[in-house]
Amino acid sequence: MNMSNPSFPRFHLAFPVCDLEKTRSFYQGLLGCTEGRSCDIWVDFDFFGHQITAHLYSSEDEVVSTNPVDGENVPIRHFGAILEWDEWHKLAERLQNEKVEFLIKPQIRFQGQVGEQATLFIKDPSGNVLEFKSFQDESQIFAKNTNSQINSL
Repeated sequence: MNMSNPSFPRFHLAFPVCDLEKTRSFYQGLLGCTEGRSCDIWVDFDFFGHQITAHLYSSEDEVVSTNPVDGENVPIRHFGAILEWDEWHKLAERLQNEKVEFLIKPQIRFQGQVGEQATLFIKDPSGNVLEFKSFQDESQIFAKNTNSQINSL
């Protein structure tokens, strides 16, 4: 699947999985989703123009709720949206002005690397984790990472 209309907001969903190879077979093989960046504990897919991320967790260790991503402990279960660059900055400023508590403060992740993006994480009143992200270069949304980047995750 490839993004056919980049003028619509793209959805982002991250979810836990217990087997990355079976996950790849299902999303790539069965559904035809293109794989984007990945490492040994997560993989991005182009899900009909939207970005979904499968995070590996151990079924024996169900208390694991985060994975390390570019120096931050990212909650495995989260969802959000990929916004236009200016729209993301306006939202980040509004949230800061409203004194919203950030799980991960607004920042640029993967700076100077494949997949460079602005990101922030917050919780809704029920404790659901939301990520809002933006890419200055939208071709990076589903870009694959390099071997050196995989090793540094």
